[in-house]
Amino acid sequence: MSVLTPGDWGIEALWSALQPVWPGLSVELVDEIGSTNVELTDRLRRLAVVHAGGQVPDDAVLPVLLVARRQTSGRGRLGRPWLADPDSALTASLCLPIDRADWSGLSLAVGVALANALDATGQHLGLKWPNDLCLRDASQPLGRKAGGVLIEAVNVGHRRIAVIGFGLNVRHQTVPDRPTGALTEIWPEATPPATLARVMPALLQALQRFDQQGFAPFLPAYAPLDLLSGLPVATTDAQCPAGIARGVDTDGALRVQQGERMHRIVSGEVSVRAHATELPPAPGH
Repeated sequence: MSVLTPGDWGIEALWSALQPVWPGLSVELVDEIGSTNVELTDRLRRLAVVHAGGQVPDDAVLPVLLVARRQTSGRGRLGRPWLADPDSALTASLCLPIDRADWSGLSLAVGVALANALDATGQHLGLKWPNDLCLRDASQPLGRKAGGVLIEAVNVGHRRIAVIGFGLNVRHQTVPDRPTGALTEIWPEATPPATLARVMPALLQALQRFDQQGFAPFLPAYAPLDLLSGLPVATTDAQCPAGIARGVDTDGALRVQQGERMHRIVSGEVSVRAHATELPPAPGH
């Protein structure tokens, strides 16, 4: 397998293409890093210490896209490892100020942007609430995981800064005991640089829209990508340990029907139950 050089990534061309979408954004490429999210959150925390108790100039927190060819200590949701071999995966993080007070549904909006950019027809990719991108597979209800999103927040003075990490399997990597998907299954010529160039304009535009309007405008696009909808699920919410997934609300909360009641799951883990009896449709469905 050939090894891509920084020039192959077309970073300067990507930077130029993204300036009209998000002026002032810088793009950094590193050969190897522990975690792109950790690097950016550490930078922000150091900045917060420097400006502790004072006003933080707007130009002190500049938007950054950090891309790594190889990630050795990456982590996903709940601290799970997310590693990347050189040229087999795209691992990157965005550091952006999001002024909107309510970030509910942000990971879903990011997932919609990534899925639509990579699979405009929606035939091949789907989303598992709250942050997994999956390759559809008739033999598995949730498909095979092909990517994920990790969002963290750091307060720097009066501003709350988002660090939005995303990882995408471009080529197949060996993951013990977990069936995975790769973009080359639906896009044979896919490479990490080409994937980055394809998703970034759409992702930045989606983040601008989210900052202005929240998750609600993304709901019509999320619904057909929702892999959980209609499936019997188990959750870590003590108030609703099991039920039938019924889509998401306008704020991104997962709707789970338990008997005649509809619960809203705003955080935690959700998995498909292997054996369950289908419940009657929810009122209005």
